Amino acid sequence: MSAGALMLPNIPSLGRAVDPAALLEPGLDVAVKKRLADAALNAAKAKGASYTDVRIGRYLQQFVITRENKVQNIVNTESYGVGVRVIADGCWGFAAVVDAKNEAQTAKAAEEAVAIARANAKLMKEPVKLAPQKGFGEVSWKAPIQKNAFEVPIQEKVDLLLGVNDAAMKNGANFVNSVLFMVNEQKYFASSDGSYIDQDIHRIWPTFTVTAIDSKSGKFETRQSLSAPMGMSYEYLQTNPADKVTGITTRYNKGYDMVEDVTAATRQVKEKLTAKSVEAGKYDLVLDPSHLWLTIHESVGHPLELDRVLGYEANFAGTSFATLDKWKTKSFPYGSKQVNLFADKTQPGSLGAVGWDDEGVKTKRWDLVKDGTLVNYQAIRDQVHIINENESQGCCYADSWSRVQFQRMANVSLAPGKQPLSVNDLIKDVKKGIYIIGDGSFSIDQQRYNFQFGGQLFYEIKDGQIAGMLRDVAYQSNTQEFWNSCTQICDEKDYRLGGSFFDGKGQPQQVSAVSHGSSTSRFNGVNVINTARKI
Repeated sequence: MSAGALMLPNIPSLGRAVDPAALLEPGLDVAVKKRLADAALNAAKAKGASYTDVRIGRYLQQFVITRENKVQNIVNTESYGVGVRVIADGCWGFAAVVDAKNEAQTAKAAEEAVAIARANAKLMKEPVKLAPQKGFGEVSWKAPIQKNAFEVPIQEKVDLLLGVNDAAMKNGANFVNSVLFMVNEQKYFASSDGSYIDQDIHRIWPTFTVTAIDSKSGKFETRQSLSAPMGMSYEYLQTNPADKVTGITTRYNKGYDMVEDVTAATRQVKEKLTAKSVEAGKYDLVLDPSHLWLTIHESVGHPLELDRVLGYEANFAGTSFATLDKWKTKSFPYGSKQVNLFADKTQPGSLGAVGWDDEGVKTKRWDLVKDGTLVNYQAIRDQVHIINENESQGCCYADSWSRVQFQRMANVSLAPGKQPLSVNDLIKDVKKGIYIIGDGSFSIDQQRYNFQFGGQLFYEIKDGQIAGMLRDVAYQSNTQEFWNSCTQICDEKDYRLGGSFFDGKGQPQQVSAVSHGSSTSRFNGVNVINTARKI
């Protein structure tokens, strides 16, 4: 599930603390990486492996964390090592080595992986069935960034965040904290299929939380930022007025103005203190992409992971209601006819955008739900034969060189409507509704079916007009009922990305970053409850 709290998460790949200047060092030359990889490939083959892949990873992270007028922490980390995965005697084996400097170390890791595979094979029920994959030779992919965040001086980042905090405090906030997360993954993949793939991936997430307190009652309200974590770098914070759409909140299509957002947040969080508490009942919901991404993530992204469908993934956040028997009917109504949900690892600016996945599979886009009908899942090389496909969908990932790669959620998104429709056009036809902006607390059951979602901002809609702010709002539904209640989706001009920087899965837990796009959408007759604590 998603983690969005403004605290430093316990991320396995954090690595060792380094000087910020180390984040700009080039790392190993690609020719050196190839020699290290070839040593492992040759050693595994000599020991009888039928398949081998090698991942050489350098993971760089910088987090700047502030509160009010103070810097709470600045974290700079680097993690480097080599992971080797093999198939021997029909079974997987894996071994890794930290700070690998020479061919002897990677060869030894390969030999250990083969030994582990052979030991595992004694308990194997059936051999691994790996989808064929052509080799791509020596290729590379780089995120199309314009300004490397690690090249921006720390002082400039600190000044930005303290300026954000100052704007909040001057406008009446009682507390504010702000954080800037930056990540660079430098990943080299080589396999016995004949691929040598060098990739350079960047991500960024600027975020904050503003708190206002009613001094008389002691009650407080918060509003988190409406930024989206992005597969971009520091250019995300360089805004262009032409990329903004102003409404109840400013919508950021390409860049993000952190000061503008925190100023609005401070005004809105004070308004929340005096907002009317919602009356429980049935409402038509108008859901902004800054909110809807999380509902997509939990009720579509996770339940359509094939390992979860098969029960291989169960302990971390459960299995899935969307079982194979539903897919086999070719007619299971996941949503209304307006609902088209797709997976896409190529979408520019998205968190999951890469050229090749961690199995050396070229990334692509594919349909999950077409015109409301469940048509596919997310699957990798050793799974696709189960759904009668011959090639992987390219959604395999590991959060570190030291971890085994496995099936992870691709960017899963709701396609925009095909007919021209703006947010105002959508709202004007709603008689009794609630407009929800931003993600909040949520819960969903172990089959990813019954759920409840909150948000950041709630506005009552009466007879096609915004009638004021509400509070204490959450909606309840189940996945199939909810998506079948979708009646309208704004067109592509309103399409925006949201996402999770730290999406957890697996045991031991791994985290990945994933985006979910949508346009503002309408869902009719959804049950809304009042979440106010009764004393």
